[in-house]
Amino acid sequence: MKIQWIGHACFRIEASDGTVVLTDPFDEDVPYRAPSGPADIVLVSHDHFDHNAVHRVDGDPEVVRGFGERTVKGITVRGIPAFHDAEGGRKRGRDVIFRFTVDGVELAHFGDLGHAMTEEQRRPLHDVEIAMIPVGGHFTIGPKEAVESAKALPNLKIILPMHYKTDLIKDWPIQPLEEFTSICPFPIKEIGASELELSADALPPRKEVWVLDHA
Repeated sequence: MKIQWIGHACFRIEASDGTVVLTDPFDEDVPYRAPSGPADIVLVSHDHFDHNAVHRVDGDPEVVRGFGERTVKGITVRGIPAFHDAEGGRKRGRDVIFRFTVDGVELAHFGDLGHAMTEEQRRPLHDVEIAMIPVGGHFTIGPKEAVESAKALPNLKIILPMHYKTDLIKDWPIQPLEEFTSICPFPIKEIGASELELSADALPPRKEVWVLDHA
């Protein structure tokens, strides 16, 4: 499969058969470039402008929102209930953690998770191998909670950090990546590009943080 970080919480995941999953597309107020090329499936973790801009996605994708399990174009997606804040959603509403399987690899996208994971969330994520986790804080969990989230997943091999301050997101009250990597106990691998290609048999033996450039 190929995984590309577009920016913020938006990733493009392309299976070996060409099926494309896109996560949390953002609208024109977010200064990363818009996703390019058509998608087959769009996952929307919650309805905020920087995560739900389905109108910017080319093609005729099937949009997946909310909780529960469904199979879309051969890919099984499970939406796990969570919250956008540490007050049961009273400040920012609900969030969905999506887990899905591509080319035999178990992935999870945490959306704007805003609290420490509970056992109800950890249980269906126990065999996840690649996790896209917010690390910037303020609107989501911060560096410390992101590390604890990664530690809580026993089969996790690759952490893809997202939703942090970059050269294009300078004025938002979120922290830069270095706040996370400076306290992270796992090896840090700088990919040096926005896209990587991997397969199930090429995953690292233990947890690593893989840092992608934004597209």
